[in-house]
Amino acid sequence: MKATVLDLRRRMKDVISALNRNEKVTIYYRGREKGVIHPAGGKREGEKSITGHPAFGLWKDHGEMREVEKAVRRLRKDRFHVV
Repeated sequence: MKATVLDLRRRMKDVISALNRNEKVTIYYRGREKGVIHPAGGKREGEKSITGHPAFGLWKDHGEMREVEKAVRRLRKDRFHVV
């Protein structure tokens, strides 16, 4: 659905109905696209899972990161050391 800013003010019921039908609503202001409202919940069209990204789980086999708290303390040791 395409809607203007004025439609959001005056025809919000129609916009909500479109979202209930799982349609995305494209918002226009002065003839230019400003944003898109997607229905809540579920996967959006074209959305990918974060677990499919090549950097996901990059450090999973790194032995030093098994105990995160110790690793963070070791990294911050010099910065937060009180003399």
